[in-house]
Amino acid sequence: MSASRVYVEGIGLWSPQLADFSALQTLLAGAMPTPPVRPAAATLPPNERRRAPESVLLAVEVAGQAVAMSGRDAATLACVFASSHGDQPITDYMCATLAQAPTELSPIRFHNSVHNAPVGYWTIATGCHAPSTAVAAQRASFGAGLLEAVSQVLAEQRAVLLVCSDTAGSGPLDEVTGCRQPFGCALVLAPRAGPSTLAQLDLRLTAASPDTPLDEPLAGWRAGNPSAAGLSLLALLAGGPGHCQLAAAATLGLRIDMENVA
Repeated sequence: MSASRVYVEGIGLWSPQLADFSALQTLLAGAMPTPPVRPAAATLPPNERRRAPESVLLAVEVAGQAVAMSGRDAATLACVFASSHGDQPITDYMCATLAQAPTELSPIRFHNSVHNAPVGYWTIATGCHAPSTAVAAQRASFGAGLLEAVSQVLAEQRAVLLVCSDTAGSGPLDEVTGCRQPFGCALVLAPRAGPSTLAQLDLRLTAASPDTPLDEPLAGWRAGNPSAAGLSLLALLAGGPGHCQLAAAATLGLRIDMENVA
């Protein structure tokens, strides 16, 4: 099949070891970047930052980085927010409270438990009325979110913000998900090259196959969080032309060929 071509204008990244995309570039160049303390999520008003859960802070932080790099107005960007498990600490709290003392369930925590809570905080904070989508596809959530975002870019001929993030597991969920640390990443994708273009991506659907191998420590970080599947593409964007393979579903893969754009 013919390739679907989109252009990358902005990149966001946050993990306990990497504060942003430039930190990943520093790491791949052989130096050790300074680890961040917590996601700043400066796009949110102070009151919202204080009460927002980690899942929201993480998603908003990487979204803000990508949009700032692109130079676009967040209020005009359609967005796709993907997450394999959503907010695991809140899910653990909800299950435990409902089992032991259901009348003590916190309305605020219940409000933040829904899968599209991060995109809700983002669109309210940025005044965005463009379409928004929440996606979950287990460990293929980054690839599924990327496929959804690219489809919107090409169908609507408009720029789209993709965000993929997961928090660490909590309680019994930790044994099931194996999600050991938070990780979030984001891309601003556009249908045409422009002044802010960083790279060109050509995507093709393939049969399911293993994700592109990564060296340590990236391989370990990817294994510790399903959203970190995006590291295969982020490392490619940081390192130059080449290709990578990502899962987009249990039986579907994506081959991505990347070229730098001067």
